[in-house]
Amino acid sequence: MVYGYARVSTRKQARDGNSLKEQEKKILEIYPQAKIIKEAYSGAKERRIFDKLINTVEKGDTVIVTKLDRFCRTTKEGLEYIDALRDKGVRIHILNMGVIENNPIGNMIITNLLAFAEFERAMIIERTQAGKEMARDNPNFVEGRPRKFTKEQVKLALELLEKHTYSEVEGMTGISKSTLIRRKREKEMVTDKIIG
Repeated sequence: MVYGYARVSTRKQARDGNSLKEQEKKILEIYPQAKIIKEAYSGAKERRIFDKLINTVEKGDTVIVTKLDRFCRTTKEGLEYIDALRDKGVRIHILNMGVIENNPIGNMIITNLLAFAEFERAMIIERTQAGKEMARDNPNFVEGRPRKFTKEQVKLALELLEKHTYSEVEGMTGISKSTLIRRKREKEMVTDKIIG
């Protein structure tokens, strides 16, 4: 059996040309008979669907991924997966690298590539953290995603709630019910602190 594994760990990856659909398309171009296994927004340590795939495959099967970072996150993890699959007699094909050969040269190449991939990932995280630290030095910096509605718009919507239902206010202002509930709670907490 031929299995194509596609994974995204964040919504940003899904938008940046690394979507499940893109990965599936690349795999099926080379292996039209592949059974595609998809895993979306996998956690930092948990990849239940991939782990199930590793346990399911049998001798003679092939596992395909589009890139090395779809296969694993660290050198140690990658080598463990490769060893587990090789022990079962499963072929591994990483499309942008080729088939992982089970010989000394193949082992050396994959170990180095895994180490460089892990290094690159660590550097990206380090640069991201440094960028956030620099941004925090700016007095106008606000942590998190910018709010969609201004304070004035929310204030008006909360005033409308005194005479209308959440659904009606949502229809009038475009502010979702969940946002209205959240902002109302925030306002009540501030009021409680002032009174208390």
